Amino acid sequence: QVSGAVGARGASPGRRRGGFGGAATPGGTGTGAVGAGGLPRAGLGVVESPPLAAVLGKHPRPPDLPRVAAPSPRSPSHQEVPDVPRALRRRKRDWVIPPIKVPENERGPFPKKLVQIKSNRDREAKIFYSITGQGADTPPEGIFTIEKETGWMKVTQPLDREHMDKYHLFSHAVSENGKPVEEPMEIIVTVTDQNDNKPQFTQEVFRGSVPEGALPGTSVMQVNATDADDAVETYNGVLAYSILSQEPREPHPHMFTVNRATGTLSVIASGLDREVGPAYTLTVQAADLDGEGLTTTALAVIEITDVNDNAPEFDPKTYEVAVPENEAGLEVTRLHTTDLDEPQTLAWRAVYSIVRGNEGGAFAITTDPASNEGVLRTAKALDYEAKRQFVLHVAVANEAPFAVKLPTATATVTVSVEDVNEAPVFDPPVRLAQVAEDASLGQLLASYTAQDPDRAQRQRIKYVVGSDPAGWLDVHPENGLITARDHLDRESPFAKNSTYVAVLLAVDDGSPPATGTGTLLLTLLDVNDHGPEPEPRNIVVCNRSPVPQVLTVIDRDLPPNTGPFRAELSHGSGDSWAVEVGDTGKPLEQEEYSVYLRLFDRQGKDQVTVIKAQVCDCQGRVESCAYEPQVATGVPIILAVLGALLAFLIILLLLLLFVRRRKVVKEPLLLPEDDTRDNVFY
Repeated sequence: QVSGAVGARGASPGRRRGGFGGAATPGGTGTGAVGAGGLPRAGLGVVESPPLAAVLGKHPRPPDLPRVAAPSPRSPSHQEVPDVPRALRRRKRDWVIPPIKVPENERGPFPKKLVQIKSNRDREAKIFYSITGQGADTPPEGIFTIEKETGWMKVTQPLDREHMDKYHLFSHAVSENGKPVEEPMEIIVTVTDQNDNKPQFTQEVFRGSVPEGALPGTSVMQVNATDADDAVETYNGVLAYSILSQEPREPHPHMFTVNRATGTLSVIASGLDREVGPAYTLTVQAADLDGEGLTTTALAVIEITDVNDNAPEFDPKTYEVAVPENEAGLEVTRLHTTDLDEPQTLAWRAVYSIVRGNEGGAFAITTDPASNEGVLRTAKALDYEAKRQFVLHVAVANEAPFAVKLPTATATVTVSVEDVNEAPVFDPPVRLAQVAEDASLGQLLASYTAQDPDRAQRQRIKYVVGSDPAGWLDVHPENGLITARDHLDRESPFAKNSTYVAVLLAVDDGSPPATGTGTLLLTLLDVNDHGPEPEPRNIVVCNRSPVPQVLTVIDRDLPPNTGPFRAELSHGSGDSWAVEVGDTGKPLEQEEYSVYLRLFDRQGKDQVTVIKAQVCDCQGRVESCAYEPQVATGVPIILAVLGALLAFLIILLLLLLFVRRRKVVKEPLLLPEDDTRDNVFY
């Protein structure tokens, strides 16, 4: 910004003092600042412009008045006014040159004069002018130039407001020696707009949606366009929107409207129905100059979204089916429906329910997600003898609630139950019975019968044994009486925890025959049929100071047919053995003995068991006997004599053994591992 003063148009050159001139057109319009009495102050100013210089202001002033800029008290560019008579003296004041306005897209010819800048010191010395700033020596360079000697500022090419709407430059005045004679003056070149840009929509196709049945005034979406031209100072960039066409045109050719200023599309007429028109395509126009200028178009596609305004309908409405009894989870039939709403939506998916006739919950219905059909199944086994026909009333709705009040469709399903040959049923399924294990052959153990559900058929039932692992049982084929076929044994491996498990079968005479099963749990009561037995049955002892041997007593019976036990020796075993701790008989020779041990339980039941005792030549405790062979020494004669003597003794010993052998060995019974045990000491 440079301040200065200029004389009014018509002032003689002789009266001009320091200052700058105003901008003057050939018509006489001047631009600048004047001092009191028309005397200019020193400074740099615009003194002349070509005929188009009127763009420096919006409205050209009368030719006899200069254009005056507003003062700025702190401007650094002011200069003192030389001494003048007191009547012409005035205070220092700064002046601003108004912006220079240049229309964009001028045709030329170029370069084209804009304004002439003059220093009031050009009479005192040769002045040279230059400009700096945007469009001069900084990008974009070379758009503006100035004649060095005359001060004419020129534009070299057409301007584009959309590229740059304002340029800030500074004019400079220097003497021949290069020294500044004035402060730089700011020059602002404003590019005025022309309507040279069409509006542009931000999208070629705008997409939106609105529910069917939407009321007038419902907003749908907004279309948007831009315009590079000025929309502040002019109407070149002010846009107006309108709808040119609508497809389809039913049910009304104008179902939508657009806000002229904002581009908001909304419903203007009622009757939107997705089933009639699932989508609408609008051609939307945007025009600048507030609708009177350049135009452009775009498409707006509006999808009509589905609401649940159509109730599903059964097709057909009646069904008749037959199903066999006794089958749960069996598919009975499928119910088909139609729905005009959009497929695979909540408004289309069917929800079925049985509203009447399903007493006892015998049936259930679900939706097949693929076909949308209702699948009717048996929820439990049907009984022909209990109920032979069901009449079901099935209703259908949608997953989404109805948007309007609609009737609920129903269908009737008649289900006939078919009779099948049912297997006889044992009552109870598991029969418990108790019997002593010493039951006699043919003794009645239990009665176990079955009932045939097919009462109307009056079929005969035959009973057979299905599973009898030990072969102990017989069953009467007509009355189901169970008797003992063989001796029972509680201690048998076939009995677990005193319980014997058998399976009975009941077979009817239907076609084909049906078989029912029942389980018999026979608890065997214990009797005292086993004597106690010792373990182990083979022992090793020393013939000198033998250690007592501990035997474990086993009884496979149950209390009270077990201990406490008593023990005694039999068959002459008491001559060398004792069954009390610390009590021994006469010294034993080294050989194997058979000890006969009789054991008694609490009830007096006894059993004799043979214990094999190996006596070793040792003292105290021993695990096994070790025999060491003797080595013979001596001359051959002595050996011969000894050999003959040994042979004689052997013969004699054999005779003695033959005569004295009186013992009879009896092997004991084997004992199970889980029987009752006690200890006996020898």
